[in-house]
Amino acid sequence: MRDETDGGGRVPDGEWRGWREAAEEALYGPAGFYRRPEGPAGHFRTSVHASPLFAGAVARLLCDLDEALGHPSELAFVDMAAGRGELVTGVLAALPPDIASRARGYAVELAGRPEDLDRRIAWLAEPPEGITGLLFANEWLDNVPVEVAEVDSAGVPRLVLVREDGTERHGAPVAGAESQWLTRWWPPAPEEGLRAEIGLPRDLAWASAVGTVHRGLAVAVDYAHFVDRRPPFGTLTGFRAGRETLPVPDGSCDLTAHVALDACALPGARLLTQRDALRALGVSGERPPLSLATTDPAAYVRALAGAGAAAELTAPGGLGDFGWLLQPVGMSNDQMRQLRGLLVDVPDHEEQ
Repeated sequence: MRDETDGGGRVPDGEWRGWREAAEEALYGPAGFYRRPEGPAGHFRTSVHASPLFAGAVARLLCDLDEALGHPSELAFVDMAAGRGELVTGVLAALPPDIASRARGYAVELAGRPEDLDRRIAWLAEPPEGITGLLFANEWLDNVPVEVAEVDSAGVPRLVLVREDGTERHGAPVAGAESQWLTRWWPPAPEEGLRAEIGLPRDLAWASAVGTVHRGLAVAVDYAHFVDRRPPFGTLTGFRAGRETLPVPDGSCDLTAHVALDACALPGARLLTQRDALRALGVSGERPPLSLATTDPAAYVRALAGAGAAAELTAPGGLGDFGWLLQPVGMSNDQMRQLRGLLVDVPDHEEQ
């Protein structure tokens, strides 16, 4: 718990609020971080920004899904938390003409539409209902605000209250549905100072997003942790101008916490690492054969650059450790098996 005083014994002015409410305003309010003109790319680098190989891999997944779904007359691609539309733009550009002619792109974002975005891409504040296709949420759930709990000196998990300057204090004991979630998904030991982020709002947000898919696949990609190895002091942090910083809910920085993806998963889902998912989708960090440098130097340089980008996207200890949550909707087992082995662990019953 950070000190509540300014060093002279005075408590700074400001309203005490739970972290969920404070982060909601700091990120998405009228002057919030995600409404700033530079967009998220001005402050941190995601897989989308790291390399066009990422959009290409997602486009291949969309092509496989198109085949599995029997080539629907309209194939949707929904980019959740679209930033400035980088992913949806890259995915649509990577599609072959026969699929691109049927594809419809949707960017879901609270910030205003970029002026230079392709007019064929719909810009929405909420995902469209009843789609057939792929809903893709890259680093969305980590920015769905949640409450933070901390164990007090009596071993009781309490909500953490925060002021706009980042000063914190304990609030009421965690109760109700939040207490039930904590007991099931992140039970803290009765040791003073241990922390947890209560992921219930993320579970609900993900279920709502999945509910907009009539037939197809929903994918969430994020920093993740799992119930058998939750971080004992939580993961809440801030990012500003490419650097990690203290989480201060004043709108000046991103506020993010890793996601309990196992809690978000609905029946029939599969969890795997980004490294495994991208390798299944054809992204490999293997270096090209040295002989290519002699026979075709330009091709060797291009292949070497591609291998470097692929290595970053799949690197252990980095982007490769991101979690992928794949949630099929309205698909048969046979259809799911067409997705490059990404959904090989399918249930025995026929329909999801």
